[in-house]
Amino acid sequence: MVLEAVSCKHCGQTKHVKRYGTTRAGTQRYRCYDCGRTFVQTYTHKARDPLVKEQITQMVLNGAGIRDTARVLGVN
Repeated sequence: MVLEAVSCKHCGQTKHVKRYGTTRAGTQRYRCYDCGRTFVQTYTHKARDPLVKEQITQMVLNGAGIRDTARVLGVN
């Protein structure tokens, strides 16, 4: 069995990341004890990804509409 190091999606640390239960959908949740935040390894909904959220915010601040933002980023 090969163990894969999980890195925090928020601060990038790998040493202090522990399993932290599951989501309602059954996806494994992790907690980073350096920054105290929880995350999942892969997001089922693309719009939940912090990087996509940041892109959505930037597009809205630059005046893009909802439909344009959804089309460009591939989210509903």
